[in-house]
Amino acid sequence: MNKPARAVRKHTFGVYIGRFQPPHSAHLAVMLESLSRVDKLIIVLGSARSARSVKNPFAAEERQELIFEMLLEAGANRVKILFGTVRDYFYNENLWLAEVQSAVSALTRGNDDIALIGHLKDDSSYYLRSFPDWEYLPTNVVSPLNATEIRTLYFAEQSIPLEFVPPAVHHFLEKFRSSTFYKDLKEEFDYLLEYKKQWAGAPYPPVFVTVDAVVVRSGHVLLIKRGGNPGRGKLAMPGGFLNQNETLLEGCLRELREETGIGLSVNLLEDAMKASHVFDYPGRSQRGRTITHAFYFDLGLGQLPRVQANDDAAEALWMPLSDVLAHPEWFFEDHYSIVEHFLLRK
Repeated sequence: MNKPARAVRKHTFGVYIGRFQPPHSAHLAVMLESLSRVDKLIIVLGSARSARSVKNPFAAEERQELIFEMLLEAGANRVKILFGTVRDYFYNENLWLAEVQSAVSALTRGNDDIALIGHLKDDSSYYLRSFPDWEYLPTNVVSPLNATEIRTLYFAEQSIPLEFVPPAVHHFLEKFRSSTFYKDLKEEFDYLLEYKKQWAGAPYPPVFVTVDAVVVRSGHVLLIKRGGNPGRGKLAMPGGFLNQNETLLEGCLRELREETGIGLSVNLLEDAMKASHVFDYPGRSQRGRTITHAFYFDLGLGQLPRVQANDDAAEALWMPLSDVLAHPEWFFEDHYSIVEHFLLRK
């Protein structure tokens, strides 16, 4: 006589972490499978509060609405779907882990019956080993689909096969094409394609070296608005590529003076330099592997020196620290994380 199959215990909560830029059919399959194995599914949206870019074109609010719509469209129960968000922390993994934990804790309210859902496919899945308090629940969904390929098709103005994305996502993408956001992102995408073509014949993938300045005075940070792509109109540190005949600090001071027109002497700026750090997250720039050396200058208290945008900066401005720290979504690439590193250091 055959024994009855043993029932699989359902967890109270499941956690599924991703950027979902955009959510696609494989994401939907994982979510639907998860909803059959947990009572409630917490979808944690990564790269929240990031400036729009070719890599992160859609805001967290847009992705949340899209995922909710595609799940309801597929017959999911709305009361079983919960959402959390987490910022990118390129240089502080502990802050990222803490933000994920906090987002989940706010929804579970002390219940520790939590499973972490995912597939250990490559190095990008390392985070699945980072939450030992949660049981790992591997998905049975295996798919070659990836959001990078879909974004490439999208911004190259090629059709996205209907099987790649759920109907709700397909409708959103078609509607988004008529927005000014799409126009700007398309221009950035085309710029990056042309930029990378210049290095296509190099014997090895190039590694670029840049220098950046974080300048503080009287509760303000000196910033620029980028005048061209990539990142046109976004806030950034004054900086740029290192010349072959200069030291890192010389290059930083040159770029600072060129882009902001700050009239302080080189000696005064050198005396105000308090720290420096290398920022080398491999994916920090869409242009290619770019390592930047950032220098921190504290000019103390007093009137803010007059600045005037020059070179490839559209604007130079002193921004209050409160505004800077409240708005990571205003910043180009990882520049917010770099500014934050120096502002919050002890």
